[in-house]
Amino acid sequence: MATMADLDRLTRAMPHSRRPDAIDSQSGERLDDVLMFRVADLGVKELLLADDRGVFFTTPHFDGYPAVLLRIPNLASLDQEELGDLVIEAWLTRAQKRVAKAWLEEQGVPQAGDDLD
Repeated sequence: MATMADLDRLTRAMPHSRRPDAIDSQSGERLDDVLMFRVADLGVKELLLADDRGVFFTTPHFDGYPAVLLRIPNLASLDQEELGDLVIEAWLTRAQKRVAKAWLEEQGVPQAGDDLD
């Protein structure tokens, strides 16, 4: 079961991954129970939205944008590996290429063109 502490640990381990609080565009109030995860493309977004658990959602503001939303109480529906994958993939979609490449090398993650033998 994943928790906010898990999310904090994962995101703090990657450079430039934290942003200020999300703000509701209509009320101007801080959204303190919603997380946004950038995804690789709209196909991945649709796959996550189709998840039978119903933990991922979107709003009209995000129509056509490759991101899904998740309410913090629903973190418990994810395991730590799934949360880690979400955080890493979200970060990789936005990180500078050289920073992402260096981080992936530090983690020992094979990259395109690496010899996988």
